[in-house]
Amino acid sequence: MSGSGAPIKIGVSSCLLGEKVRYDGGHKHDPYLTGVLGRFFSFVPVCPEVECGMTTPREAMRLEGDPAQPRLMTHRTRIDKTEQMLAFCRAKVEQLAAEDLCGFIFKKGSPSSGLFRVKVYREGMPAASGSGLFAASVARRFPQLPMEEEGRLNDPVLRENFIERVFAFRRWKDFLAEGPDLGRLVQFHTCQKLLIMSHSTQLYRELGALVATGKEIAFPELLERYQELYMKALELHATAKKQTNVLMHIMGYFKKHLSVEEKQELLQLIKQYHDGLVPLVVPLTMLRHYVAKYRQEYLSQQVYLSPHPAELMLRNHV
Repeated sequence: MSGSGAPIKIGVSSCLLGEKVRYDGGHKHDPYLTGVLGRFFSFVPVCPEVECGMTTPREAMRLEGDPAQPRLMTHRTRIDKTEQMLAFCRAKVEQLAAEDLCGFIFKKGSPSSGLFRVKVYREGMPAASGSGLFAASVARRFPQLPMEEEGRLNDPVLRENFIERVFAFRRWKDFLAEGPDLGRLVQFHTCQKLLIMSHSTQLYRELGALVATGKEIAFPELLERYQELYMKALELHATAKKQTNVLMHIMGYFKKHLSVEEKQELLQLIKQYHDGLVPLVVPLTMLRHYVAKYRQEYLSQQVYLSPHPAELMLRNHV
């Protein structure tokens, strides 16, 4: 759910939800999407082939030619379906603009919906360097929208990064919907500081400088620039080294409160996390305990301590 109570919408390739729309009449149902993410997200299904007028089942297709501007060709009868698909893409992305999406999960390898390393055939070996025509259209139309492929969500690091960005984008959209001003932007940024720091100290500094000079910039431009840098920062992976830096930073707020033994215990947990022996949730649980115990107001506002529902267990991997 978003801050407004509305469901968080993400686009999804229809076949991943179990819809029988693939060229062979089958589906590619992903139980993680429907069984786990479905508890927190509302899905907006899209099947470019069916929605642009193709039948199910249908002849298999593939991308051919220049990976930067590939053609969509039927494999056996050699019919060029490029313009049919691109016309659909132009109309569909404008429809999706009204859906208030906070993310999109695409079908790996699809000539329409594959996001990364889609095969593009030309003379010799196919180059696994293209994007599906629809996925590329969505990426161009919504450059800050969190996007991922279902196969890559099996990687716990990629999964955490994607879902964290979805919730972050929803927070930003809620902020925009509530009538922002410079004071509220400062407040929003203050709550995101440690989360941003865990992804990029450089962009953390850039965003801080941007907000600090906000009065010198036209406010619509300021918001646009902040969104761009905010989502760019979160796209970078929060490595164990970066996370350890943030954990130590948080620990510094309790140097006058903790006993020598408590400090040693906390430092040991942070080191064990850094060395890959325990998941991030272990030192964070203790830090959250101290935040509540000592009523640390600044830290209690930090999104970093709980950027997504605990039920997703995204910080439980080593």
